[in-house]
Amino acid sequence: MHPLCHDEESHALLQFKQSLAINESVSSDPSAYPKNASWKVDGESRDCCSWDGVECDRDSGHVIGLDLSSSFLYGSIDSNSTLFHLVHLGRLNLADNDFNNSEIPSEIRNLPRLFDLNLSFSVFSGQIPAEILELSKLVSLDLGANSLKLQEPGLQHLVEALTNLEVLHLSRVDISAKVPQIMANLSSLSSLFLSDCGLQGEFPLGIFQLPNLRFLSIRFNPYLTGYLPEFQSGSQLELLWLAETSFSGQLPSSLGNLTKLNSLDLSFHNFTSGTLDWLGNLTKLNLLSLTQTNSYGNIPSSIRNLTQLTYLYLADNELTGQIPSCIGNHTQLIKLYLGGNKLHGPIPSSIRNLTQLTDLYLGDNELTGQIPSWIGNHTQLIKLHLNGNKLHGPIPGSIYRLQNLEKLELAFNFFSGTLELNFLLKFRNLVTLQLSGNNLSLLDSQNATFPQPKLQLLTLAGCNLGTFPSLLRDQNHLELLELEQNKLEGHIPKWFMNMSTITLKSLSLADNFLTGFEQSFEVLPWNKLRSLDLHSNNLHGSLPTPPPSIFEYKVSNNKFTGEIPKVFCNLASLSVLELSNNNLSGKLPPCLGNKSSTILVLSLGDNSFSGDIPETFTSGCSLRFVDFSQNKLEGKIPRSLANCAKLEILNLEQNKIIDVFPSWLGILPDLRVLILRSNGLHGVIGKPRNNVDFPRVQIVDLSNNSFKGNLPLEYFRNWTAMKNIHGPIPRGNQFDTFDNTTFFANPGLCGMPLSRKCENGEDSLPAAKRDEGSAAYPLEFGWKVVVTGYASGLVIGVILGCVIDTRKYEWLVNNYIVRLQRTGQNLKTRLHRR
Repeated sequence: MHPLCHDEESHALLQFKQSLAINESVSSDPSAYPKNASWKVDGESRDCCSWDGVECDRDSGHVIGLDLSSSFLYGSIDSNSTLFHLVHLGRLNLADNDFNNSEIPSEIRNLPRLFDLNLSFSVFSGQIPAEILELSKLVSLDLGANSLKLQEPGLQHLVEALTNLEVLHLSRVDISAKVPQIMANLSSLSSLFLSDCGLQGEFPLGIFQLPNLRFLSIRFNPYLTGYLPEFQSGSQLELLWLAETSFSGQLPSSLGNLTKLNSLDLSFHNFTSGTLDWLGNLTKLNLLSLTQTNSYGNIPSSIRNLTQLTYLYLADNELTGQIPSCIGNHTQLIKLYLGGNKLHGPIPSSIRNLTQLTDLYLGDNELTGQIPSWIGNHTQLIKLHLNGNKLHGPIPGSIYRLQNLEKLELAFNFFSGTLELNFLLKFRNLVTLQLSGNNLSLLDSQNATFPQPKLQLLTLAGCNLGTFPSLLRDQNHLELLELEQNKLEGHIPKWFMNMSTITLKSLSLADNFLTGFEQSFEVLPWNKLRSLDLHSNNLHGSLPTPPPSIFEYKVSNNKFTGEIPKVFCNLASLSVLELSNNNLSGKLPPCLGNKSSTILVLSLGDNSFSGDIPETFTSGCSLRFVDFSQNKLEGKIPRSLANCAKLEILNLEQNKIIDVFPSWLGILPDLRVLILRSNGLHGVIGKPRNNVDFPRVQIVDLSNNSFKGNLPLEYFRNWTAMKNIHGPIPRGNQFDTFDNTTFFANPGLCGMPLSRKCENGEDSLPAAKRDEGSAAYPLEFGWKVVVTGYASGLVIGVILGCVIDTRKYEWLVNNYIVRLQRTGQNLKTRLHRR
């Protein structure tokens, strides 16, 4: 007969129970239940050794283990808690509860026999107390997924004190320090989880080679550097997670020696390019994630050996060839991500065997053929992503059998045919639908009587709608909506303005024939709107006022009139402002310069703005693109533009600016395009102050001004960003005055004055004739130099760079904007990839 538990310990347990509440919302484990709910001191259950979650020593009756994990516990544990009276405890597990951001009390030192402590996922906060370092018997310590800090003492102190550790789990604890080299001496360590800890410096190579290490996760530490070692056979590693760190170097083929691995995640690294030929030996893999690891070549056929694969992520690499048919052998696959590669050919018929799939991501490849009809057999599918391929033909009717679909992404293919928008009603759980950029025609139906899905993201660009689809009337959860290029005309209806007013973040109605708004308003009604794109319509009247949340405001190519409203000065998040090609007038608000610390793109060209350009561009200016061209602006070029160190494109063409050559712009390190043509610029262009002025400039247009003298030869030598130019050197006028040393840095040039002959026999280009302007040579991506408009033998225009006419400039600007959006500044991109 086992001894009964001790009264003082039974009393301590009951008091601990009474100090906490039961809240069934705080534990995430589906099997959670309140273990301490049955604790009583009367009847048959008075012996605490029989209580749920309590373990007693079989000889002494002392409580040596307490497991109240996932027990719905809510409340604080303070220094007076009777928990610390259980001095014989060896195991303590309070994981998956909510201790209301209380700190771990220093009284934890009163439990010196602890060898297993688990407080993970339990809403503790503050600094991990130094007293934990006194628990020298600890073999397993799990404090992960709390708002804790380990800084005073830090990780090094902990490792030095707890030398018997076999399990150390501190994921999401704020460590913000280097991983100490001494950790490679913990020869008993079998499991190390330090994910999302703010780790820095280089990860000690020796940790990978600890003899008993089975589980290693250091992912989500972006400032942690390191390299993968050469792995020897016999490694015990079963889990290796390094995703989203700054590891570099090779992906060693010796990864194939880790034959016990069942989970490998090396995603989002700048590894040196390599193939995946080493995969075939990892036959126990359940999860393989190599997204964005610079892997290239074919998906190896040896992947058929990975018979236990359940999750396969190879997206966003440089993989080529066809998807191997052996993929279909992995019948237990749940998630298959092969998107963002260069895979071609049809969707393999063997994928029909993968009936357990919930996620099929094949987008952004070069796949051809049609969507196979057997896709309808994958009734477990939740996400189907085929965007950005070369698929064609109709969308098969069998797709409607996918009743669990939440995301259907078919945009930017060559799908054709007619669809009724009522087909959406078949997908009750759908939150994302992307059909943009196909040859589809969508028919609206006014007679929908079934409940509609609660869409969050809907892209129907270029779907020949003709009218605003009525299904939008009842959509109150949309976050992103794209309806551009749909031949929409007339007024934006009143009911549309009442749609998703609380949730909508991105709206595009560009490239239609819209003329105005049926309902007037002071501020657009979408409170969280971040991106508004109305460009290329026939909208007129005053500029619509966006909500304070706006980030991107694009209304170019319309017929808006009036001034820029003063309320725009209060838009704290505004980063992209595109108002070009309207009928706007008045003076530019001085606040545009004041806001330059947040604005990236300022495009106001082809309007009737007048007055001076504000001299208010602040220190810390973030502007990258400024276009004030084709207005009636006067005065001087603002000297404060020199504060805009990130500026890449500046276009002041065709205004009434009276000034001298802005040599002070030469300090801008990233300026690539400078267009000053058709103004009142005058005077002599002096020599550059040093040999690093305008270090990256590629296009300079000074034509149709009143400059005197010659453009100093030193500028041609300074503009090193033009050094990859090629082709024949123009002849005549100022170019005939340059000697051959002017062109030494451009080995692709030929013709006079160089001795190098041009292969096509055209040793030089004739000088441009008067009034030929920037179209003197055809549009191309090679190099041309055009000298236009001579008067009294003085140069009044020089254009240098990659292509000279207006079309080239527009091409460069458009591509610049696209690049800017692809860097992550554009909200729509982020929402599309959720």
